[in-house]
Amino acid sequence: MKRRDFITLLGGAAAVWPLAARAQQPVPMIGFLRSTSSAPFAGLVASFRRGLNEAGLVEGRNVTVDYRWADNQPAQLPALVAELIGRKVAVIVVNVEAAHAAKAATATIPIVFVVGSDPVAAGLVANLNRPGGNLTGVSFFDTPLAAKRLSLLNELLPQAAVIAVLLDANFAEQADAEARELSAAAKAIGRQMTIVKIGLEGEFDSAFATIVQSGARGLLVGSGPFFNTQRRRIVALATRHAIPAIYVIREFVEAGGLMSYGASQEDAYRRAGIYVSRVLKGEKPGDLPVELPTKFDLTINIATALSTAAGISLTRMCQRSSLGAVDLSISPRR
Repeated sequence: MKRRDFITLLGGAAAVWPLAARAQQPVPMIGFLRSTSSAPFAGLVASFRRGLNEAGLVEGRNVTVDYRWADNQPAQLPALVAELIGRKVAVIVVNVEAAHAAKAATATIPIVFVVGSDPVAAGLVANLNRPGGNLTGVSFFDTPLAAKRLSLLNELLPQAAVIAVLLDANFAEQADAEARELSAAAKAIGRQMTIVKIGLEGEFDSAFATIVQSGARGLLVGSGPFFNTQRRRIVALATRHAIPAIYVIREFVEAGGLMSYGASQEDAYRRAGIYVSRVLKGEKPGDLPVELPTKFDLTINIATALSTAAGISLTRMCQRSSLGAVDLSISPRR
């Protein structure tokens, strides 16, 4: 072989080797874990993928995602986390219940959470600005808005002497905190409060029977993944018993509920997808501040409102500029 040809061949090989090396690099795997079932939360998955795409990650091309669901059985979470760890995932995305299981299982694999509570109060991170450790994430901050939702319900139902609150017993500490906050807020506006806590699917009928027997004329439904999973059932029971209700997220309104006030859960998952990208690119979770919402929306289902007897006045609600955007959903009940 002539020297010139040898140099040319060697140069060509040098150009190919880096490409081959890059092609052999493993595609990072993301573990996606929720304590709920999968069916009601397709929108959250789609939003998470949208966030990945915005950051240049495409599932099946330069990243893979292993989805796991506990089907409202929290006892299954440790085993599901262990399976993800066994698959050597690069990062784990979790909701609040799964976040505690993941934190207990690993101090090295990055964890990106999406929660509605205060992550500091929930014991997930030490500080919002510098979380430290291997956790960070996004909060859509639904729990701290409980008193505001009570105020809105009171404005809509000024004659309601008794207001009921439905809380998720699966989150004992969070439910107790919500109950204390709401009891104090109800006392301040001169309203009686009936608090009902449930944690199982079979308890909804008896819970609403208790609410009706209490004489409640309005209902505030608390936060939590379990309630989100059961939103159609909760809305149907509120409709059957003719109890105007306010919810945490707009998905309840889309299912026929009267109104909601809070930040977008789907947007929180989109932003979590962007955070996952930053972690995969080398940023440490402990250095990434927990993202909080900057926009809170009042969403009202007009079809439900017009069919609800309680002298509800939408005008006053829609004119409150301090509430941010007001979305009048006219989609029919499903």
